[in-house]
Amino acid sequence: MLSILVLHGPNLNLLGLREPGVYGSVTLDEINNQLTQKAETLGVKVSVLQSNHEGVIVDAIHAAIGQHQGILINAGAYTHTSVAIRDALAGVAIPTVEVHLSNIYRREAFRHHSYIAPVAIGQISGFGAESYRLGLLALVEFLNKTP
Repeated sequence: MLSILVLHGPNLNLLGLREPGVYGSVTLDEINNQLTQKAETLGVKVSVLQSNHEGVIVDAIHAAIGQHQGILINAGAYTHTSVAIRDALAGVAIPTVEVHLSNIYRREAFRHHSYIAPVAIGQISGFGAESYRLGLLALVEFLNKTP
């Protein structure tokens, strides 16, 4: 059975409270429950981690070797700042899909750059909580086509 590591970055634990006009009213627990249900219908397993700490995310990426076949990541603000997370993803070479709740390209200029995108197989942004489901579908489809 395919196993997908789902990583949520800083401040995503505040979903439902934090800037609902930008991020919506869905909580992180609701997103995780939706992902778990979708994973079951796809016949895959998801393991979820949220951290506000860059090093915890890097350690989780390293620990994914031999345990997970794919990574679904919303690195939050670390998307635009973390060479360490980018290097960890490149180093483990596990197919990764980057997701964002908001369309980062319709926001402040500093959010238009992603360190993760060049080492990911794809990026989905702007569809709110649905971005995660779409990202999971794309990742599973990719992994099922990979020999």
